[in-house]
Amino acid sequence: MSKKLSNAKALYMEGIRDGHAREAVTKYTGARYTQHSTGVRDGVEGFVEFFEPFIARNPNRHIEIVRGFEDGRHVFVHAYQSLNDGEAEWVTTDFFDTDKDDKIIEHWDVIAPYVAATPSGRTSVDGVTEVTDLPHTEPNKALVRAMITDVLMPGGDLAKAAEYITEDYIQHSADLPDGRAPFVETLTQPGRPLYHEIVLLVGRGNFVATLCRVSRGDQDYAQVDLFRVEGGRLAEHWENAEPVPLADQNVNSGKF
Repeated sequence: MSKKLSNAKALYMEGIRDGHAREAVTKYTGARYTQHSTGVRDGVEGFVEFFEPFIARNPNRHIEIVRGFEDGRHVFVHAYQSLNDGEAEWVTTDFFDTDKDDKIIEHWDVIAPYVAATPSGRTSVDGVTEVTDLPHTEPNKALVRAMITDVLMPGGDLAKAAEYITEDYIQHSADLPDGRAPFVETLTQPGRPLYHEIVLLVGRGNFVATLCRVSRGDQDYAQVDLFRVEGGRLAEHWENAEPVPLADQNVNSGKF
């Protein structure tokens, strides 16, 4: 495991799961820690200010890092959290930027409730976890960027979905069953998600994760999509979406 990925995982496991918030954030972050997580201020003190009360409120914390990979200076982590014996269950999708010493200097996240039984009969986080196909990292990243641009952004052509997505698309969405057809159908409905900007795109081998600025009606969302690519097309999909707070509610520079 790379040092970047190890540091990101350790911040989770030591800082939150094990309850050592100050020690972990001091050890694994760099000269700055710019924060985009809702309700968390920048820096070491912002992390401690948020997570020490969180730890006190939730004495039983189970955290599982389901997927994680690095891409250059960036790291992506896909995590499951169960608090107080399942009283609350969450899926967290995190992006980290790192410095030359592999310390974390910036963090974005999107958090949504865990779904144990999606319309496809899966969960929010099960499925393939192994990173493979490393020689195709850049083509796979380009494929995801092109699909979002050509299909999901305003003016996108839904007919192009077949160029990018397998017919038996494996789905972990809380709203959609398996298959390309249900995915395309939902994009024809009023209030469909419209993708306006790809803020981050991070990939390694067969996995590509994106953080996008998305709207549904009048509400803006931070949307994370994790794709597994197989044979040059998108074969499996996980997602997380979180409403973007109003600017006057931010305690940091915002979700993006």
